[in-house]
Amino acid sequence: MNPVVEHTDLIKHLQKEVIRLQGGGVAQGIVQRRVRCGPIEQAFPGRVFPTGAVHEFISHKPNDAAATNGFMAALIGQLQDEQGMCLWVGIKRSIFPAALQLFGVDPGRIIFISPDKQKDVLWAIEEGLKCKALAAVAGELKGLSFTESRRLQLAVEESKVTGFLHRYQPATENTVACSTRWKISSIQSITGGMPGVGYPRWDIHLQKVRNGKPGRWQAEWVNSGFNFIQRPAIVIAQQQLKAG
Repeated sequence: MNPVVEHTDLIKHLQKEVIRLQGGGVAQGIVQRRVRCGPIEQAFPGRVFPTGAVHEFISHKPNDAAATNGFMAALIGQLQDEQGMCLWVGIKRSIFPAALQLFGVDPGRIIFISPDKQKDVLWAIEEGLKCKALAAVAGELKGLSFTESRRLQLAVEESKVTGFLHRYQPATENTVACSTRWKISSIQSITGGMPGVGYPRWDIHLQKVRNGKPGRWQAEWVNSGFNFIQRPAIVIAQQQLKAG
């Protein structure tokens, strides 16, 4: 075999292993469902949503918190197969279980835990992330230190469970060891001139992604899938100026 080709293949293999160990990929031999999220996939290493990793979401307002939980549910619904169970942990349960069906999540296969203390929430999340029988773990909490987040990331590297952490009104947006950081906001839906609520619509801001490229998109959830909305160029420019 050509030594140059062999050397190149070795480098590519090592690069994939580094990305996987950093929470940006799936180990060989592990069969997991793919999370399909349209153009957002271009932001991730290998253009694949990172499973077996921990994703961080931050919100500060009640309406953004509701939008964040909806977006998380849309992602979890794609990981939950016919037999898969998920864990949802939080001190104050803000989820209406029946509404999860809109996002393809079977509420009958979600285990809800509501501890009284923050430290117990973190403990339950970590134990859930260690359980290989779970498809995903969602946790609602406020504070999270880098050391605590590192423990969670180490847990999923072993179990390959995907974690979703929703930090509502954190005292500080400190750096953590999660593979991504998102901010999800609700935007006005289209009702077609009829009274009532249209399809859920989100402004999706991927602020940080390990080994990838952050970005911003707008989408609505229609018929169990993402429908991305083309934003006017002037809106994109205004958002970029605000972010800069």
